[in-house]
Amino acid sequence: MAAANYLPSEDQFLCSICLDVFTDPVSTSCGHNFCKNCITEHWDRSDSCQCPLCQKEFYTRPELHVNTFISEMVAQFRQSAQQKASSSSSSSSSEQQFFKPGEVPCDVCTETKLKALKSCLVCLTSYCETHLEPHLTKSGLKRHQLIDPVENLEDRMCLKHDKPLELFCKTDQTCVCMLCTVLDHKMHDVVPLKEGYEDKKAELGKTEAETQQMIQKRQLKIQEIKHSVDLSEKDADREVAELVQVFTALKESAESLLNTIKEKQKETEKKAETLIKELDLEISELKKRSAKVEHLSRSEDHLHVLQSVKTLNIQHPSPTKDWTKVSIPPSSYEGTVVRAVAQLEETLTEQRKLLEGTLKRVQKYAVNVTFDPDTAHPNLILSVGGKRVSLGDVTKKLAYNPKRFHYSVCVLGKQSFSSGTFYYEVQVKGKTDWELGVVTESINRMGKIRLSPQRGIWIAWLRNGNEYKALDDPPVLLSLKSQPQKVGVFVDYEEGLVSFYDVDAAALIYSFTGCSFTEKLFPYFSPCVNNGTQNSAPLIISPVRVN
Repeated sequence: MAAANYLPSEDQFLCSICLDVFTDPVSTSCGHNFCKNCITEHWDRSDSCQCPLCQKEFYTRPELHVNTFISEMVAQFRQSAQQKASSSSSSSSSEQQFFKPGEVPCDVCTETKLKALKSCLVCLTSYCETHLEPHLTKSGLKRHQLIDPVENLEDRMCLKHDKPLELFCKTDQTCVCMLCTVLDHKMHDVVPLKEGYEDKKAELGKTEAETQQMIQKRQLKIQEIKHSVDLSEKDADREVAELVQVFTALKESAESLLNTIKEKQKETEKKAETLIKELDLEISELKKRSAKVEHLSRSEDHLHVLQSVKTLNIQHPSPTKDWTKVSIPPSSYEGTVVRAVAQLEETLTEQRKLLEGTLKRVQKYAVNVTFDPDTAHPNLILSVGGKRVSLGDVTKKLAYNPKRFHYSVCVLGKQSFSSGTFYYEVQVKGKTDWELGVVTESINRMGKIRLSPQRGIWIAWLRNGNEYKALDDPPVLLSLKSQPQKVGVFVDYEEGLVSFYDVDAAALIYSFTGCSFTEKLFPYFSPCVNNGTQNSAPLIISPVRVN
């Protein structure tokens, strides 16, 4: 009975690693006890498997099992300690809790550490409910500032003056002590820590709201991008299907023509083969007859010759075909070719309809573009609405603007694009020279522009009234069936595509493909020099009307 009432000391139940009462105690073969998590983490961090106390090395990590006997003893010890702590705090109405990992312990408890209830910013000490009592009852201690328990109270002291950090300097945005306000932060805007906290909390709330709004906007942008990808995929599938349809029709038409020609050739060969066989047969018969005639003509037997001649019927030979009118005329494929051309024209007509459909699809991405006067060359004249530009004779005296083109006679659109697709149309009617396209924001504004995609410029131009060229690398001379009166420009930023269309003919002029866009893109316009009055017509940004 005496043994049953015996309660060992606290030291016997402390883990030598965490220095706290055992949690899930396990025993090693050398007889030492540890918390299961403590010894497991110790071995995980170590290169060898040794006992932390006696340094005995285990060649293979032992399989750990909770020591039920020690576990029961620890449970009895905890229960007894709780009862003892409960009975010793007569002023406490609630049972105090033991300190657990992750919680703030009482700095005054010497044996079993209890959970701290408050921390004192003056004493820089954390107290459990029992040891906090003097701060609640003694007048001198009542003036101390108590807060919810926190660790590392030393961090709340001014390193320079060893005083509590109880003020906040708005000027330097840092926590300070009372001496700091007199010395280092004199004349600064200093407020109590609570007021600074409330201000910062309000700012954090505002920042959190703004952050959430930014997150929502980006989530919406992700949905928009995914939707654009889906639309692009559908457009791509439709384009592929239409192209397959066109080329399939062309292939079927060509195969049909080839089969027709081959069939005609086979018929000709078969007819020729029949006639040749018939001729070979007649030749064989005639050779036999000729041999008999020759033989009789050499005979000296009068009776034999006369009798044999009667048998051969020389005066009336067997009739043969009149081959003078028989021939194999060359096969005529004229009708076939005509039909092929007709089918090809029909296919090309369908293809033209597809191109018209393509133009209609890109016209859906029309945007409102206007000229940016800040970028216009001093000789350019812009309309009030920013839709018409022409070259004047007078150089305007304008204030310096780094955006302005000072050498090249050109102007940019006011609108910029860094994603998605856009389309606009420009009237070029009556002009002999013009330049249209898109450029990057970093294009040279002061000197001569080198026109190439490597310089961030994707344009097409007209020179001398009939020379069309795409300024690719290398430049591509364009052969157009008709002179465009209105040019459409389409850009797909993510696809890296810049296309030019003859709007009236619904025909593709040229496409820059595989472009790599990393900057903002701006529409680019140049009416070029007037050449007297030959090229004085303006460039006009036209409203997009789907045909």
